This record gives sequence, C-alpha cells and structure tokens, in this order.
Amino acid sequence: MVELYILLGILVVFLLFAVYRYFKQKRILKALSQDEFREGYRKAQLIDVREPKEFDGGHILGARNIPLTQLKQRLTELRKDQPVYLYCQSGSRSMRAALLLNKQGYKQLYHLQGGYKKWTGKIKKTKKIEY
Repeated sequence: MVELYILLGILVVFLLFAVYRYFKQKRILKALSQDEFREGYRKAQLIDVREPKEFDGGHILGARNIPLTQLKQRLTELRKDQPVYLYCQSGSRSMRAALLLNKQGYKQLYHLQGGYKKWTGKIKKTKKIEY
C-alpha cells in the first residue's frame, strides 16, 4: 500500500511539473500562425533548430541551422536585441529551445505553430555533391 502512495506522489509531482512547464512556455514563447510568421521573420533571426540532415532536406528560405543539440554552445551567434523566430519539424524542439534561450536572457521569442511540416511558404533544399 505504501508503494502505491509513493507511486501516486511521483505521478502527481510529474504532472505538476508538466503543467508548470507548459504554462511557462506559453508565457515566454509566442506561437505564430504561418501568416504572422511570414510577416515578421525577415526582420528577425530565423533559426531552424532541427538537425543538419533535416535542414538539408528542406528549410524555410533565409533560415540558419542551429540544432537544439548545439544551441547552448552556439549562443554567441544570436543577438539578444533582435527577435528570434524558431521552428522545428512540429514545434516541440522549438519550445525547448525557447526555454533555453529565455534562461540566457532572450526575451523576444516566437515559433511557427505546427512547425516546418505545416509550412507552405518558400523553401530551399541544400544539394549535396556526391562523388
């Protein structure tokens, strides 16, 4: 019986943490529709947080690839005084990237609702030369 209470306690703590993180993400990161994203990303730092192979397969025209796995080491490439527009495949990695950036003092954080898979605007594919 004690094990059941411990398990329930762990579950409650996990759920409370998930709810806290969800509301924190909503507070620090503004989700933009495709039209809203398209309106502002040219005046901002457009960052694709997907891995390089995903980026090479197709990305929003004008985006820089800074994978979530490298973001902490590459923070010097981003300016705090300009908006940061993030996107990934579906939206979850860009949310995690926003949490990391917010901890580092970035305030103007936006992401593409639905991610790259919902994007219908201009894209670019990186062609790799094979020998």
